[in-house]
Amino acid sequence: MRGRLAVLITGVAIAAAVGAGTPATAAPIDKGHFHDVGTSDIYNDCGFPAQDSFDVSGNFVFNQRGSSPFPYYRESVRGTVVTTANGGTYTNVFTATSKDQTIVDNGDGTITITTFAAGGSRYYDTDGKLVLKDPGEVRFSVVIDYMGTPGNPDDDVFVEDSFQLVRPSTGNSDFSDRDFCADLLEFTT
Repeated sequence: MRGRLAVLITGVAIAAAVGAGTPATAAPIDKGHFHDVGTSDIYNDCGFPAQDSFDVSGNFVFNQRGSSPFPYYRESVRGTVVTTANGGTYTNVFTATSKDQTIVDNGDGTITITTFAAGGSRYYDTDGKLVLKDPGEVRFSVVIDYMGTPGNPDDDVFVEDSFQLVRPSTGNSDFSDRDFCADLLEFTT
């Protein structure tokens, strides 16, 4: 996928959650901040040249919770993706947070993680006018092979085709039955 879609999917898939209560004495397994800025190659997916510029930052933490041997993940992200095409811009400003809600040991060397994610995107036309919004929350699950090391997320492997939508997106999305290419053309000219 192009950078525009990868960032958008990331923004939607990790949309916002209320932090889980962790004892004050629990030290994080891993935590950090990130800030990515870049520009994609010019692409022609919509029948005309376009290019994405992005500025995305956030933070994350892996923490033990209770007696579970499996670390829980939480992430907050915010950013902007500006698509330039047809002499104008189409801008997505988004925020998203997510957290692992439950981790179930499947007894076969894999775990099923159910994640709650919420957040929103606001889209602006070339004149800076708000034209679309997409707030909401979603729940999904994935299966992870923890490679025999339950407390070490560094070697975990996603089990292909295990993604399942547990609860579809809520919120008042403006994106029902919309086409990105048609929107890009409309909002950049």
